[in-house]
Amino acid sequence: MGFNQLIKSVAIAAAVAGAFAFGGAVHAAEITGAGASFPYPVYAKWAEEYKAKTGNSLNYQSIGSGGGQKQIKAKTVDFGASDAPLTQDDLQSSGLTQFPAVVGGVVPVVNLDNVKPGQIKLSGAVLADIYAGKITKWNAAEITALNPGVKLPADDITVVYRSDASGTSYVFTSYLSKANADFKSKIGAGTAVKWPTGVGGKGNEGVAANVQKVKGSIGYVEYAYVKANKLTFTQLKNKDGAFVSPDDESFKSATANGDWANTPGFAVDFTDAAGKASWPISSATFILLHKQQDGDGAKAKEVLKFFDWAFKNGGATAAKLDYVPLPANVTKLVEDSWKANIKDSSGKAVW
Repeated sequence: MGFNQLIKSVAIAAAVAGAFAFGGAVHAAEITGAGASFPYPVYAKWAEEYKAKTGNSLNYQSIGSGGGQKQIKAKTVDFGASDAPLTQDDLQSSGLTQFPAVVGGVVPVVNLDNVKPGQIKLSGAVLADIYAGKITKWNAAEITALNPGVKLPADDITVVYRSDASGTSYVFTSYLSKANADFKSKIGAGTAVKWPTGVGGKGNEGVAANVQKVKGSIGYVEYAYVKANKLTFTQLKNKDGAFVSPDDESFKSATANGDWANTPGFAVDFTDAAGKASWPISSATFILLHKQQDGDGAKAKEVLKFFDWAFKNGGATAAKLDYVPLPANVTKLVEDSWKANIKDSSGKAVW
């Protein structure tokens, strides 16, 4: 199945059932997860390949990071997924541990006639003013100054944002808050913020669909959704003053110098990273598991087996979808954290 076909089938399944499940043989293991839509395309493809290889299944619901956090805390799924890392206090009070699974990028996308992907350039400050409702026309002076020679329409800008509690929004607003002091003080960073203008869409899927439908719109989605839906992305001005386009190389540049070993919970912030080639809205996405497992921890072990397989075998698939697989030294740190943190009811390490 091609990637576009996969995403199309996912959208149909989500509309009908609210989730996309990979069926398994009667006696095969099945694990359940829920949360971030940011990594959903790669989790879906990994699950398809893992099922073919092992016979074991993953049922993952793309419901947004906030929903994933709630479901793992309530123990209604085997793992949660969130683009917004939990704080150390939240992890401790909830009895959770977290680890990164893959790296990707959040990308502004537009729907404008006669504008090609990457043709429009934006800065973080201007993007923040658009989302704050301060810049309302596509031919505003702040946008035209960044785009000499590009014919921009006098159309109103329709802002599209995430209507659900979203790690993608957390990453996006974290960047905008760094780029624009007024945005930081009036709107701020979070999985859900009070947007002063625009229309909402549920999940990366919903934002992508709204941008496709509404002329003059701008939204933000993970890059795999840009490719799958053939959306028109913008360039962004990064911390070094260079205009860059999103791809796995610019995401890799942004995350190359992350101090994974010394950051509690692996919660490294890659937004507005230095480097001439760096995409300024790059981020890891995280998996959440309970540290204390029931019984012999069999379900947690199946979750860890899946991600161990993905770390060892899923890199090429991730790269094809323009995610950045974690380097071997980071996956070693992650698996060491599994051994140290995840125990069965007798206190024995699950991994």
